[in-house]
Amino acid sequence: MNEKKFKAVLALKIFIALLEVGLFGWVLGNDYGPMVFEEERWLGYLVTTILYIIVYISLGKLFRAFKIADYSISETIFSQVLAFGLTDLLLFVELCLVHGGYITLVPGIVTALEQFAAAFLWALIAKRITIVMIRPEKTLIIYGDQEVDDFLVKLEKLAHIFDVQRVIAWRELGADWRRLVDGYQAVILYEVSMEKRSAVIHYCMQKQKSLYVTPQINDIIMQGFGARHLIDTPMLKYEYHSERFGYLLFKRLSDILVSLFVLILTSPILAAVAIAIKAEDHGPVFYKQKRCTKNGKVFEIIKFRSMIVNAEKEGRSVPATKGDPRITKVGRIIRMTRVDELPQIINVLKGDMSLVGPRPERVEHVEEYTRQIPEFAYRLRVKGGLTGYAQIYGKYNTSPYDKLRLDLQYIEKQSALLDFKLLLLTIKIMFVPESSEGFSQEQSEHISREAKKAEEILKEESERKQ
Repeated sequence: MNEKKFKAVLALKIFIALLEVGLFGWVLGNDYGPMVFEEERWLGYLVTTILYIIVYISLGKLFRAFKIADYSISETIFSQVLAFGLTDLLLFVELCLVHGGYITLVPGIVTALEQFAAAFLWALIAKRITIVMIRPEKTLIIYGDQEVDDFLVKLEKLAHIFDVQRVIAWRELGADWRRLVDGYQAVILYEVSMEKRSAVIHYCMQKQKSLYVTPQINDIIMQGFGARHLIDTPMLKYEYHSERFGYLLFKRLSDILVSLFVLILTSPILAAVAIAIKAEDHGPVFYKQKRCTKNGKVFEIIKFRSMIVNAEKEGRSVPATKGDPRITKVGRIIRMTRVDELPQIINVLKGDMSLVGPRPERVEHVEEYTRQIPEFAYRLRVKGGLTGYAQIYGKYNTSPYDKLRLDLQYIEKQSALLDFKLLLLTIKIMFVPESSEGFSQEQSEHISREAKKAEEILKEESERKQ
């Protein structure tokens, strides 16, 4: 993006921020301020406004509410609603505390509706402006040994960012590859090993190309290292972020407190869903399944049952597909709203899981994925979670290798702040249907075939030993 376009996008971002903050400032000055701040009113206004700006901008960046070019209009509007909505709620609580009691919510509701209208109109207009001003970059994709077809399908959704004009295998690059790279604005290195890609990376950086790399496992593990200046030779030390005592203690206490709060808060929902499931087919309310967590420990995860009784024939895993006929009427609703996952709060309280961490996989899936990708076992270095990096940035049907890379990014960067961010982002992802898509029929059949093959191999080996 050139400087002129960058300034235009920045101006659009500043405009919506000033508009949303201005609407809050209006209701503060005309309604809430006179009610709450009796003395030193100007100081109360100043502190409250500064706090609003900090929280709104922080949440806006977290929810990607200012990413006009990168995301759809509907997602941008929804992200804005989350950003100013949560900020409005937080500041309303702050004003009630300062006032020493409840104050009317009506002016706040009116302001929130005005903020929504502003965000809606801004997203529509800003999107049109960015489409006119920002053209997709001419893109070159260089791929390694992996098939690139699935990756290209994913990039089709980002046609407003990447204009893919050439796809070439690494082995086909000639000695004059620099001349090839010069003809493109963006370069994507897909599954190219660390040893091979360094020269291309340095050249692209020198030419200030937009450069993207799909990371290898070792790339992600390097994120877990921290600088050590013990001598005048730079050194990096692996930090073992997942093993810090203070962080683990804080995380466990947070798991307990938040889980108790959520159970109390959602108890009416839990009761209503339990009654609905029982009323539909008189089957069991809960569904238990063996999953793997830290160090390979096996536990039974608890969910609301969303499928017919005995949905998995012969006890073998059959992943859910789009439009799966085994899913009940109640099941479709609770899957869509993620309510089927709520009973897992009990697993968190028991210590089987954490609120944040890699999603615990089924035992047979862990065995199969580890056979295919030995590094998959790295996910078992930490306790499984109710939500995680792969749930936020991936989908239900994201490939095991991509899930592994996403989860490893969390493992190598773990912190209380990151956990808090992921919990907030979970609020947004709960309303994005794409993230809950089931496996395609082809993926489902592949997993089942591979699991069946593995069982047959183990059975043959057992018979030979006998």
